[in-house]
Amino acid sequence: MEVTKLEHACQVVTDGEARLVLDPGGLTRPVDATGVVAVVVTHEHPDHVTPEQLHRILRANPGALVLGPAGVAAALADAGLPVEVVTDGDHRTVGPFTLDFHGARHNVIHASVPVVDNTGVLVGGRLFHPGDAYTVPGVPVEVLAAPVGAPWLKVAEMMDWIAAVAPRRAYPVHEATLSEVGFGMHVDRQREALGDGGDLVVLRPGESLTI
Repeated sequence: MEVTKLEHACQVVTDGEARLVLDPGGLTRPVDATGVVAVVVTHEHPDHVTPEQLHRILRANPGALVLGPAGVAAALADAGLPVEVVTDGDHRTVGPFTLDFHGARHNVIHASVPVVDNTGVLVGGRLFHPGDAYTVPGVPVEVLAAPVGAPWLKVAEMMDWIAAVAPRRAYPVHEATLSEVGFGMHVDRQREALGDGGDLVVLRPGESLTI
């Protein structure tokens, strides 16, 4: 299994000829992948999903499923995009991918900003993408897609969360809100949070990691 990081939150997981797309939002390049069996959308914010991205993926992969929490289904209904609703504790198998879902709510941005549904996904029992939440799945995580910058993110909380999940490896995602200097500073804190037993891999957009 291999994960390719695109810009910001979007990632493409490949197993053989099959692909799984995670969070194809508006801050990444147009996703033109073929062989896509499923798209997982963790929540409805446009940096994680846009109708344009999903329509493009589904035109190229008409049999692909779109999975996400209830808020995603409601947000995409007017665009004619069917979403199979998943939430915390659900399990699905799509093609070669086993998908276990963890968490139910987005991290708080501010008291004035509504908290939306957010459900992270553990792919193949190995790769955990949390969306925009500090969800600790309560099961071993080999590789963690770790948000590194966001309006809701506090560095101290980010470090505590990474330490609690305790993955063997992690790579930073959700970087579009940061300058290069800020990205480097936050990545250093992620590396510290992993400790001596973990490895942080910085993937630039388009780079891949074998899992």
